[in-house]
Amino acid sequence: MQHPPKFSRSLDRRFVKLLQKRVRQYFKENQISTHANSSMITKTIVMLLLFLGPISILCSGIVTSGWMVFLLYITSGFGMAGIGMGVMHDAIHGSYSKHSKLNTILGYSMNIIGANATVWHLQHNVLHHTYTNIHEADDDLNMPFFLRFSPHKKKYKIHRFQFIYVWFFYSISTLAWITAKDFVRLTRYRKMGLIEDKKEFYRSLFHLTLWKLAYYMYAIVLPILVLPFSPWLVILAFISMHLVTGLVISCVFQVAHVMPDVNYPLTDNQGNIDNNWLVHQLLTTSNFSPKNKTFSWLIGGLNYQIEHHLFPNICHVHYRDISPIVRDTALEFGIPYNQKSTFTGAIADHIAMLRNLGR
Repeated sequence: MQHPPKFSRSLDRRFVKLLQKRVRQYFKENQISTHANSSMITKTIVMLLLFLGPISILCSGIVTSGWMVFLLYITSGFGMAGIGMGVMHDAIHGSYSKHSKLNTILGYSMNIIGANATVWHLQHNVLHHTYTNIHEADDDLNMPFFLRFSPHKKKYKIHRFQFIYVWFFYSISTLAWITAKDFVRLTRYRKMGLIEDKKEFYRSLFHLTLWKLAYYMYAIVLPILVLPFSPWLVILAFISMHLVTGLVISCVFQVAHVMPDVNYPLTDNQGNIDNNWLVHQLLTTSNFSPKNKTFSWLIGGLNYQIEHHLFPNICHVHYRDISPIVRDTALEFGIPYNQKSTFTGAIADHIAMLRNLGR
């Protein structure tokens, strides 16, 4: 990637050292690992079964009711979202286990649900986490022209209505993912220099294609062949699964960064960001619904996005416990700690932000 933004190493060093020290002390004093615990293992099993169970029933051909086809696919859609938010996310960050091979294996759950772990790592770990909310550097902001997620992106008249039509595009986001988006991004990352070796690129492209074909085979082709229904009914049910998954995942991820209270910093002429990287994460990220334990468990702890961005190497099951440490330390140094008390409140603020970006 040409001339990536650079963060200050001299600013807020005392804050950074103290925060990291306090978080380390928490795990040391409580004698617990920063990686997965029994709750995380249970969640992994539940989410994998929630996705693979209904798909397996559909592939068996024993379903005799059309509405059951829709119910099974939609149920599988929730499992797909659970895998995306609560299993592969930690694994690809390397925070699930201290064993890299196990992280790699569980990271392939991304491929099982039709996406691609390699592309996700580059888009999410490298570009989004490193350059959060930085125009043209954070790939989560690089949306088609009809969506404007940054105040620094060119504005069009159509953006006035994006707070209305964005929900459609959120819903079809995983459909785009399993079809074109991974191929487009893999090619773009090659041009950006994120994949330097030509052989590595073609190997990744080959593996990506094989995984996609395998997913299409068991997720839709096999059910069409064995179920006693019109192919169009099965296809519509399959699309319904992705509409559920896309909407759930998009809402959870977008309310962390496209919000009224967060920053969208610009680099200076030399490509510098006038902040330490950890402070930058606090200024560009927002938490939501911190008191709802069940909701947090279901969405992979992503309501604690601040903690996740500061410590992506820590498994999400620990975010709730370290969040008071992060909050108190940030406020002690006069650094904002953005948080919405409810998910519905976060969605409302997200809508308001989309409207503001379109005006």
